[in-house]
Amino acid sequence: MTASPTPGTAEELRGAGLRVTAARVALLETVRDGDHLGVEAIAAGVRDRVGHISLQAVYEALHALTAAGLVRRIEPAGHPARFEGRVGDNHHHIVCRSCGAVADVDCAVGEAPCLTASDDRGFAIDEAEVVYWGLCPDCSTGSTGRSS
Repeated sequence: MTASPTPGTAEELRGAGLRVTAARVALLETVRDGDHLGVEAIAAGVRDRVGHISLQAVYEALHALTAAGLVRRIEPAGHPARFEGRVGDNHHHIVCRSCGAVADVDCAVGEAPCLTASDDRGFAIDEAEVVYWGLCPDCSTGSTGRSS
């Protein structure tokens, strides 16, 4: 299979100073079509779109896309890194303690950083990263009577 770059995706890559390749286009589109995907799921999605790609190439492309601000990497404690295409809005995440499902949570108040530190210690704070933890609806329904 071959993927031809969508004009918007190709322009975004160029605008970020990145070379446009079929693999990068497929990776960016896979991340954006997915829901907080891990590296293995991203690699599978890219392979479905363009054929063979090494895991190392996926890691390198993810690093470049994250550094360029086109993809966001999140790392919930105790879970592998996940990637998403929702960037630049300082939203937060909720993670299921049981199955590891991740969902977006919009900022509770105003614009970034949307939280005020009790003591900024002289830092110019421009972002707050919050991870809420709990059980997703599927796990909480199945956990009646057991503790986590």
